[in-house]
Amino acid sequence: MHRGPYRSVRRATAAAAALALMTGVLAGCSGDGPDGTLDDFLAGWRGGDLSKVGFVGADGGKIAAPDVLTQIKTVSGDLAKQPLTVTAEGEPKTTGDDATSTVKLDWTLPGDVKWSNQSTVRLTKRNADGWRVIWEPTVLHSDLESGDKLGVRRLSGDRASILDAAGKPIVTPRTVITIGVEPQRVTDLAKLRAGLAAEFKKIGVTVDTADLADRLKNADPTDFVDLITLREPDYNKIRTGLRALEGTVFDKQERPLAPTRVFARALLGTVDEATAEDIEKSPQTLTQGDTVGHGGLQQKYDAALRGTPGVSVVVATGTETGTTETDGAPARELFKTAPVAGKPVKTTLDVPTQLAADQALAGEKQPTSLVAVKVSDSSVLAVANGPDGATVNTALTGKVAPGSTFKAVSAYGILQKKVATPDTPVACPKTATVAGRQFKNSHDEALGTVPFHIDFAKSCNTAFVGLSGKLGADGLRAATEAVGLGGKWDLGVEAFSGKLSPADTPTELAAATFGQGATAVSPLAMASATAALARGQFKQPRLVADPAPAAPAADGAKLDPAAVTALRKMMREVVTAGTATALNDVPGGAVHGKTGTAEFSEATEDTHSWFIGYQGDVAFAVMVQKGGAGSEAAVPVVERFLRNLAKG
Repeated sequence: MHRGPYRSVRRATAAAAALALMTGVLAGCSGDGPDGTLDDFLAGWRGGDLSKVGFVGADGGKIAAPDVLTQIKTVSGDLAKQPLTVTAEGEPKTTGDDATSTVKLDWTLPGDVKWSNQSTVRLTKRNADGWRVIWEPTVLHSDLESGDKLGVRRLSGDRASILDAAGKPIVTPRTVITIGVEPQRVTDLAKLRAGLAAEFKKIGVTVDTADLADRLKNADPTDFVDLITLREPDYNKIRTGLRALEGTVFDKQERPLAPTRVFARALLGTVDEATAEDIEKSPQTLTQGDTVGHGGLQQKYDAALRGTPGVSVVVATGTETGTTETDGAPARELFKTAPVAGKPVKTTLDVPTQLAADQALAGEKQPTSLVAVKVSDSSVLAVANGPDGATVNTALTGKVAPGSTFKAVSAYGILQKKVATPDTPVACPKTATVAGRQFKNSHDEALGTVPFHIDFAKSCNTAFVGLSGKLGADGLRAATEAVGLGGKWDLGVEAFSGKLSPADTPTELAAATFGQGATAVSPLAMASATAALARGQFKQPRLVADPAPAAPAADGAKLDPAAVTALRKMMREVVTAGTATALNDVPGGAVHGKTGTAEFSEATEDTHSWFIGYQGDVAFAVMVQKGGAGSEAAVPVVERFLRNLAKG
């Protein structure tokens, strides 16, 4: 509501958003001339009290002031709750006992759209009562007649797509079928429920129908009681069986969807009908029936993707629906702003790589994440989370210990500082003690004193513990920063670049050297570090290409050529003769990598399973939560990913 002082010189007023109705009495005269009556009318309209103003109808009959307020609200229709400023345009023109005044109505429509129109207020003078306002619908708009009211129609713009690296839409309109039940057609509810469960099981979908009886009881006989919405390919697999069940009904429509139900689901988010909460947060932007992004890129870039809706103001009659009247004639349109289509968001995702990643995670029961990064330019090719696509984007935002995958980073520091060469004999005892704390190897393994490259390939923790003092906290930090971990990244979406342990005590330094202690990373962070080692330089991962992120991290300095060359050979040995030999025969070329087993709590013996690696121009990181050793859970996921990628 406009709350500034009323200025009689301009005779400007603002109608209250709610047009509150206040109790009044049949008004008497107000002032000696029509201008005073007009001033009182506009002021009373603003304040919801017209008791100072007298009214008559077009037929000359008197009308009570509260009735006029009620009629103003009724005629305003859908605009009754919208802000309105009314201004008299000049002095009333008087001819004898009649006068007219032009008024300007400035409406603020949904979406903060401005609409101005002029109308005419007529006044008449009664000898006994003085000047009175003639109330008629044309006070609000010259095209309004008795029984009309103003209606607002929202004109939705086309929602833009999220694009892949090739500029093609990832999310496009795709056919879906909503399966429901019509109460009056149900003859045997128990049989229907059993039949539905059997059909949905064929496609691996579970639908809870425990409350179906209550839902049907509380619905009208012809209602559509929805159960689930399926993509058309899934629906077609059970179409015949579903249609044979008495009571089932179906609604076919199009929705903006990704290629598959799980396709980068946690990253992309979903597009759904606006909830009551959404509308409450953005009442001027959203209305019932609008679609809105929930989660991921769809939510972060919702305003840009959704575009700007248009608004149409129409003359609504008692029989008007939508934009046409029941006799088929178009509704009279008084004002219109055309909708503006949304702007697409371009990503670096590669559809074949993403599909290969999603398929690799499909059979995992434990939460699993996979990130693939293009070595040559650091573009993020795939972001997969499972099972079932997941809703939390652990692949980008997880904060967990990297375990022995971090040995690739600390080994770079060891080689770069010449603490050891690949052939330097380094002891790998069963246990190693630092400042009273004992460290051990997985499965209590002991290799004896062997060349450092074997310690690396076999993932000997105690060998790295033994070298940690010579590497030092500064050396470990330098190696970590050299591959970009812990930096300030801007990918256009939330991401965790990692956090290095302070390594400020001998025991913490020892733990951090093989990926334990206070060090934390995300799968994206480790995929990026792997790409840096494969490339020979850190480049911040790129994900949202347009709109371009405001502050991406600068490229790092070139890595030590001798150190990264030696390290790559050691990472290859992990696959040929170390802890990841299952990857030695995958198609697509030589795989370099490092397994990891990460402890995450002293209260449990469960560990996260990791693998980082690269093949050709694709670097990747996989983490299986509570998956055990890296070779036990993460490596099989990587094998499926690379085999899927080779097929695609």
